[in-house]
Amino acid sequence: MRPLSDFTTLTFDCYGTLIDWEAGILAELRPWADARGLALSNDALLETFGTTEAAVEADHPTHRYPQILEEVMRRLSAHWQVSTSDDAVRDFGQSVGRWPAFPDSPAALAYLKQHYKLVILSNVDHASFAESNARLGVAFDRIITAQDVGSYKPDLRNFRHMLDDVQRTLGTAPHQILHTAQSIFHDVVPAKAVGLATLWINRRKAVGGGWGATPAPAASGDATRPDYEVGSMAEFADRHRAECAR
Repeated sequence: MRPLSDFTTLTFDCYGTLIDWEAGILAELRPWADARGLALSNDALLETFGTTEAAVEADHPTHRYPQILEEVMRRLSAHWQVSTSDDAVRDFGQSVGRWPAFPDSPAALAYLKQHYKLVILSNVDHASFAESNARLGVAFDRIITAQDVGSYKPDLRNFRHMLDDVQRTLGTAPHQILHTAQSIFHDVVPAKAVGLATLWINRRKAVGGGWGATPAPAASGDATRPDYEVGSMAEFADRHRAECAR
């Protein structure tokens, strides 16, 4: 295994990795479901959201993320046969700015910024990410979103676009990149497919596993196996500190 110091650039997924999107999604969907008398567990809400969101992104790759969320809400309403007002649909579409950061993200990013270039590769649009970036408190060297590419991860176009971008703007070669993310489906599998080293921030380890709001990967075996695994951003920063101390 290569030492973490071999890499010069960290490319990050944001939602699920740095921003606690499951907490944010549940803060929106739990009251919505309860108000409609839907006896659904948190896991059922998250899992159905995850598969629905992925389907909407595949169906509408050029839509901006607020439009994706609006269509997700329409499909969830149809799936559970309940009604949702147009105002509620639009409000859900604008909910990204309300999703909280994981408590460890700002400090870990501030530490890692001292050692790496930091790049965002996210399945949102620039306006939505700007609201989240304010919660993270760090200046990223590059911010690449689905809005820039016209497709959503796990589409390989997003990763190829990122590789071209960081080579051109930062002078970073693929072997210098460590792609850092929570989702095996959205990030680890496609990042490995384009030859990147991967670090899995296994945020669901603390709740006993499961896929939560990310679909299960269709691939299996080595295609899904990250090069590194930690349970949090704080653990990632601590691992880097320990390596430097050695």
